[in-house]
Amino acid sequence: MASIILMIVGILGIGYGFISSPSTVEEAKAMVAADAHHGGAASHGEESHEATTTHHSEASEDAHHEASASHGDEAAEHASHDAHTLSKLQNRPWAAFLIAGFFFFMIALGALVFYAIQHVAQVGWSPVLFRVMEGISSYLFPGAVILYVFYVLTAGFHMNHLYIWMDPNVMAHDEILQLKSGYLNVPFFLIRSFIFLAGWVLYRHFVIKNSYAQDEAKDNTYYRKNFKLSVFFLLFFFVTESIMAWDWFMGLEPHWYSTLFAWYVFASMFVSAISVIAMITMYLKSKGVLEFVNDSHLHDLAKFMFGLSIFWTYLWFGQFMLIWYANIPEEVGYFITRIEHYNFIFFGMLLFNFVFPFLVLMNSDFKRVNWFVMIAGVSILVGHYMDIFQIVMPSTVGELWSFGIPEIGSILFFLGLFIFVVFGALAKTPSFLAKRNPFVEESKHFHY
Repeated sequence: MASIILMIVGILGIGYGFISSPSTVEEAKAMVAADAHHGGAASHGEESHEATTTHHSEASEDAHHEASASHGDEAAEHASHDAHTLSKLQNRPWAAFLIAGFFFFMIALGALVFYAIQHVAQVGWSPVLFRVMEGISSYLFPGAVILYVFYVLTAGFHMNHLYIWMDPNVMAHDEILQLKSGYLNVPFFLIRSFIFLAGWVLYRHFVIKNSYAQDEAKDNTYYRKNFKLSVFFLLFFFVTESIMAWDWFMGLEPHWYSTLFAWYVFASMFVSAISVIAMITMYLKSKGVLEFVNDSHLHDLAKFMFGLSIFWTYLWFGQFMLIWYANIPEEVGYFITRIEHYNFIFFGMLLFNFVFPFLVLMNSDFKRVNWFVMIAGVSILVGHYMDIFQIVMPSTVGELWSFGIPEIGSILFFLGLFIFVVFGALAKTPSFLAKRNPFVEESKHFHY
């Protein structure tokens, strides 16, 4: 009931976001003027535009005076700016939907990857948690369908302006994008997205099918099948996850590039997923379901949360510091936008993703205390939503961003859907113990 209420409220918020977005340049200008009157982000947008114009004018003062003398050129410049403002404001509900949709999808995908790693590594501590991981990964299919429909509407029907390279007019006047057109084109983009989404969903289907079959088997045949499947899946995943990060997020700013970006997205995905595994495990145990899970299992999950939070911070700093220090224009522009207009989110997420989890989980004893781990998990999830937000919003909405009903509505809808699917799958689980797993007895008696 709670999940259905969340989805209904979320749909209303999403609908409001689309209905309230401007449909004409005049409406966009009125919204910007209203925000500027109230000291909103739009006023910063106008300041940024004026600063940019001033910056370019300094390169050639005489040329600027000659150009400004021409009323035709000045009118064309203003018309172009107004059209760009309209596109940004229209992008906002789409961007909010993408951020929330991917955030919950990446939790399911990260849980599936963690599950596959357990099979490949043949670890002895985690089989008692397998049903929780399988339940969380059940969101993968509906999440994948929603995201693919989103990209069909975006790329196939051009219903938004999130990806500038999908605009033929932009591509026709951009020599750099023309050089990338062999990769950045709509059919190839949709084909790539379908391949990696289908591959991830198919692996999940077969590995879960084998996992349940193993419970009724007389030998370890299905366990060995899952081992082989998981090996090939991880090889497939680490290639396709990189492509996904490039296509879906770096593609929002196709002139920018970073060799660390795919790992950076993966770190967010992985630590968020393990945090949710720990939180749902604690919830189920509090309901008397996972009686075979002990403090040592929770301690190991908390260690992963602690270690991966540090790993994410290492990647964040490595990407930021090297690009900022090199100060190459085509690289550093990505961070300039975020520092100028998203300063609180860009640096504030370090508090949620690193400082707070580090302080809470640094003590070994605290990793065994449920409410400490739960607080750290909430902090990590809030921080990594902020992370996805600062990846998407500056590239699509720019300085005209805000956080309001469209963003909250998207979060509520996908949160409700995630709870509905995941706990629905857990409720249908015949046994919360993978009873024929070769390592299940070791896992039941695991102590650290």
